[in-house]
Amino acid sequence: MIPPTAPIASLLHRPRRLRRTDALRRMVRETRLSPDRLIAPLFVVDGRDVRQPIPSMPDQFRLSIDRLVQECRDLAALGIPAVALFPKIDEALKTPDGRESLNPDGLFPRAIRAVKDAVPGLMVVTDVALDPYSSQGHDGLVRGGQIVNDETLAILAEMAVVQARAGADVIAPSDMMDGRVAAIRQALDEAGFTDTAILAYTAKYASAFYGPFRDALDSAPRADDDVPADKQTYQMDPANAREALRELMLDLDEGADMVMVKPALPYLDIVRRFRDAADVPVAAYQVSGEYAMIKAAARNGWLDETAAMTETLTAIHRAGADVILTYFARTFAERF
Repeated sequence: MIPPTAPIASLLHRPRRLRRTDALRRMVRETRLSPDRLIAPLFVVDGRDVRQPIPSMPDQFRLSIDRLVQECRDLAALGIPAVALFPKIDEALKTPDGRESLNPDGLFPRAIRAVKDAVPGLMVVTDVALDPYSSQGHDGLVRGGQIVNDETLAILAEMAVVQARAGADVIAPSDMMDGRVAAIRQALDEAGFTDTAILAYTAKYASAFYGPFRDALDSAPRADDDVPADKQTYQMDPANAREALRELMLDLDEGADMVMVKPALPYLDIVRRFRDAADVPVAAYQVSGEYAMIKAAARNGWLDETAAMTETLTAIHRAGADVILTYFARTFAERF
């Protein structure tokens, strides 16, 4: 039999005192996440009155421009300050050089213009990379079985200007080519878009968590004898942390206004390192795989979706992310 514990005359330090009631917990809460911190990623597809479910991303859809505009109105009304747009390009328009990315009348510029015309106060963040437009599914040009860096920069810079002309508020290069922030900044400035900001995907890891996103855009690498099967020669090795700080210093030197870590939850240590080292806002992207895991587990009754959503977003913010890109943006704002 376990002997009774002797009574403690006095405990000076009792952290549980401040956990005793909901009011106390709310009053002393250290991390407070609000919709102001969120960016909602959205997928746009050609057509009219289109709302295609994405099977690997429950409650997410490919939207035609008219449906996209209505979704953006709803998000703005909920207090979401920005959306990040990604185009699902028709297969017939994909080419090895991704030239559709430079078409000022293409799907993506039309979507940007429509959103800015309808909801001018909503910030539009646009993706700069070749993979949605490339018949080979890579973020850069492929030459002789290699993703070539310097030739790709000129296309990325021109793409950024096309998007800025369409009304993009923030250009977000996700390609991970060396020197792309400087190339884009120079091109934007020369074209008169000195106020258009750059949100660099600074530490974008070669992650296993991108699968549902690639399904949504049909943008996975299409390996053959002349095309690499993955993106490991330009996206970062998941084992590396110091390298992320090198990427951070380079992007800041090249003129990035904001920097990003992608994915978020597996790389909270990198988010913290960025927050400690950077003097610009730090973003983190809670990617499609992170979202899909929570949705799948919740649908199987294995966890509470709202609680898991809130806990993970709070963790990302607590780690140091000023801004979070998340497919939960609308759901969180509706419950805020």
